[in-house]
Amino acid sequence: MGRPTPKRREAERGRRQPITGSRAPAAPRTPGDKAKAKSERTRKYEAMRHGEAWALNPRDRGPVRALARDYVDSKRRISEYYMYVLVILVVAVFARNKELQAIITPFILVLVAVVFIDAQLIRRGLRRLVAERLPGESTRGLTTYAVFRALQIRRFRLPAPRVQPGAKI
Repeated sequence: MGRPTPKRREAERGRRQPITGSRAPAAPRTPGDKAKAKSERTRKYEAMRHGEAWALNPRDRGPVRALARDYVDSKRRISEYYMYVLVILVVAVFARNKELQAIITPFILVLVAVVFIDAQLIRRGLRRLVAERLPGESTRGLTTYAVFRALQIRRFRLPAPRVQPGAKI
């Protein structure tokens, strides 16, 4: 009070603080540490691919998520081919053909509708299966988890599928 308002430049200068780390300084690394860390990451990745519980990401843990993975992996779905179609669509979008452009837009809408319908089918079947096998378990976020897994190319799914298409779960 009783003094003029500072210029913006002066106010910002007064608020600035030097960047300081809150952690202790890093220990010096030895050449063996880097190789050891890489081998540990590789070991954890391979364990995660095989579905070992200790190596799974938090979003993949639990019996409900394992059941959802098996449910999605046990059936061939039309949404499984979504990524392949998407690659073709991206190439087609950049084509300068008017007839092709006229076909692409409705096709994208049909593709979205097909994925939405498939998501609803996954949701209905998965809820029924979880209620039957794991009563009382939370299904929060399960539909999204299962649909995103169904949209992935089967070969690139992590953890890797435990069941083959057509297998009973």
